Amino acid sequence: MLQYVIYFIITLFATTICSLTGMGGGVIIKPIMDVIGNFDVHSIGVIASITVFSMAFVSIFKQIKSKTKIPFCIAIPLSLGSVIGGILGERVFSFIVDLFKADSIVKIVQNIVLTVLIVWVFIYMNNKSKFKCKEFKGVLPSLFVGLLLGMTSAFLGIGGGPINVSVIIFLFSLPIKTATVCSLMTILFSQFSKLATVFFTKGFTDLDFTVVAVMVIAAIIGGFLGAHFNKKLSEATVNKAFNFVLIIVLGLTIFNIVVNLI
Repeated sequence: MLQYVIYFIITLFATTICSLTGMGGGVIIKPIMDVIGNFDVHSIGVIASITVFSMAFVSIFKQIKSKTKIPFCIAIPLSLGSVIGGILGERVFSFIVDLFKADSIVKIVQNIVLTVLIVWVFIYMNNKSKFKCKEFKGVLPSLFVGLLLGMTSAFLGIGGGPINVSVIIFLFSLPIKTATVCSLMTILFSQFSKLATVFFTKGFTDLDFTVVAVMVIAAIIGGFLGAHFNKKLSEATVNKAFNFVLIIVLGLTIFNIVVNLI
């Protein structure tokens, strides 16, 4: 019973703050599940993806219902590209798992990549004025960016949120709250494609569906709460929340690297 309470609290916190900032939730859930160690690396990735997908779905529903302005000319191509990227990213992940046949090595690889990306994102998001943002336009650039983001999120099993938001801000010159919604749409589609790939290959038979159910319920609540706060809070406050999550994730990834090396 205690483990279900723990997973519920972790998921509720992660999906609320990550729905607020566009990070997806998996960026916190996946590293914490690595630390807890109750599941193998494949199961952790799938459970995190189901949770993130649930959060993204309800969060976007809430945003649309609240008549949030969404730049669909950017968001839709990004999302479609992320579908292809999600499929490719899951295949790359499965290949690496089968290649090493050791969860600890795969976790080290994932956490090293994530650490490097988080450091880059933190530096960029706190020094945006020193970087000249691009102004990508058109369907093809958005599709290509979505493909790369989808691959990254599926491979890391985190939803890709912090990378998504920073890349969208940099390449499309969007404010953080608008980039948050675009990021959530990309996360929704990439995680859907990843889960579809898992369903038609390895399937979901090895999952603990009680844990999945508990985390999905928490993710739905968190998705609604995060979308509500995103609408109410200022750009500056959302940016502070974003940095707060980055610091938490950076600490978790470094901890996971050290633990799996020992």
